[in-house]
Amino acid sequence: MSRQGKATARNAGPRGQTALERRARLASGLVLFTFVLTHLLNHALGLISLDAMEYGRILFLSLWRSAAGTTALAAAILVHLALALRSIYLRRHFRMPVWEALQLLLGLSIPLLVIGHAVGTRLAHERFGYDDSYSALILLIWKVRPDLGLQQALLLLVAWIHGCIGMHFWLRIQTWYARWSMPLYTLAVLIPVLALLGFSQAGKEIETLAVHIGWINDTFAAARFPDAQARAALQETGRAVLNTLIAALVITLALRSIRLWRERRTAIRVSYPGGQTVTVPLGYSVLECSRRARIGHASVCGGRGRCSTCRVHVTAGQEALPEPSAQEARVLRRVGAGPDVRLACQLRPTHDLSVYLLMPATIPASRALLQQGAITGEEREICVLFADIRGFTQISERRLPYDVVYILNRYFAATGAAIERSGGIVNQFTGDGVMALFGVQAKPEASALQSLEAARAMIRAIATLSAELKAELLTPMRIGIGIHCGPAVVGLMGHGAATYLTAVGDTVNTASRLQDQTKEFSCQLIISEPVASRAGVDVSGFPRHEITVRNRAGPVAIRIIADVEALQLPGTQAAAHTARSASGSRTGP
Repeated sequence: MSRQGKATARNAGPRGQTALERRARLASGLVLFTFVLTHLLNHALGLISLDAMEYGRILFLSLWRSAAGTTALAAAILVHLALALRSIYLRRHFRMPVWEALQLLLGLSIPLLVIGHAVGTRLAHERFGYDDSYSALILLIWKVRPDLGLQQALLLLVAWIHGCIGMHFWLRIQTWYARWSMPLYTLAVLIPVLALLGFSQAGKEIETLAVHIGWINDTFAAARFPDAQARAALQETGRAVLNTLIAALVITLALRSIRLWRERRTAIRVSYPGGQTVTVPLGYSVLECSRRARIGHASVCGGRGRCSTCRVHVTAGQEALPEPSAQEARVLRRVGAGPDVRLACQLRPTHDLSVYLLMPATIPASRALLQQGAITGEEREICVLFADIRGFTQISERRLPYDVVYILNRYFAATGAAIERSGGIVNQFTGDGVMALFGVQAKPEASALQSLEAARAMIRAIATLSAELKAELLTPMRIGIGIHCGPAVVGLMGHGAATYLTAVGDTVNTASRLQDQTKEFSCQLIISEPVASRAGVDVSGFPRHEITVRNRAGPVAIRIIADVEALQLPGTQAAAHTARSASGSRTGP
């Protein structure tokens, strides 16, 4: 293979992984996660009764001890373990984010904890006919060997946390994940808690049964518990498996040391803005260079080439770079990157080069796949929404600072959730005002309708919040909203941790001015006519005015909407009528 070909092969994925290896890791991980999940759910049935656990075990065994289930589980274990060892072998250093280090340590500890359990149940069943029922197993580890019970509880938590970390970093760049993260997090905490409680409840039931004369002996006899000779053979098998795994890890680390020693004979230099240059052995990715030099470098997916947050602009040395892999090219196309933009986690340069980091080091996962133009700045058609609390001075006076902050945070949470559910991006909270952007990734027509849906959802959310804070507020909380659409410059602006996605231009200024005008017209919402036109909304029944905006050449045609519930949005007339009937009264500006 030529040097260029070797470079391309090395560039196949994070730490040298190919797309096939990533798919194999994902598939094997999902099989193992499903196995652990069903195991925990079976444990949770102990909250009902020991018999319920036994019935659940029948379903569990029908899946995982069938020919197909056994094959899938065994293959998943071997593949996942082999890929974990390969990942360790390919690492150039062990500097990594805390979550990645935690996942690695938990993953390495699982075999140490699971071997005894697997040998004592599945292997004992296959070799000696042991019926590892819940009655026999819980009797053993709850009453006879409680130290094994603690070990199993630890194994449960380690395996579950390891799997949840993997699931989180697989799903976090999905656009829907932010909306479902809290329910999923709740389940992630609830499931192991229920499993441990179920196991504990079953243990108490075992203690009650164990007082009956002969029950313990009968239970062990019915389970065909292995005799001393069989147990010795199982322990020997367990030690052999453990020693094999330890040897595999030691060999992997030794081979890794040899590879690194050979790579250090050839070095390249990667230059960053500000004159900082990092010298690393040939084979490092740009992201690994940054981590080695402790340079803040965003990487939402952990360097797996699934997001674009680590991308860099190559300012020098581009002509000598290896071609992007299929995985990298797909991600770069998705964000509309230019030819001089590469993914730092995938790019393994063979010559010196200079790069410029395009993303802030603390970029959140929700912005991992924003289009390239939105990051570096470009003009695009968007809708801008401004909202402001009416009479906030009266609300805040005679209140302690803590109370004011509490009310504002409840207001921000309510309006922010309404904006995000409607497809917008909460741009900033300023004082008691909110600014939101629609259309950063959507078409202008879709963004206009989204902004109107957000306005309605915000008004409803504020009405609900006012009812909840009735004892704290002298009068119901009211807001005024202004929406305008048009061209604006969108991009990440700011410095350091204060960098965020925002927009500037006449469209933003006009939307802010429309929000101010809601005070003059005593209404809930003012929209410009272009918003109504692009959203396909009939506003002929609402008052029309033309206003002038400072620094704007011509007047702006607007529509005054006193009650947002009266605005008929496409596909939402029935919902609006229901909401209006339920509310029974209008929440004015």
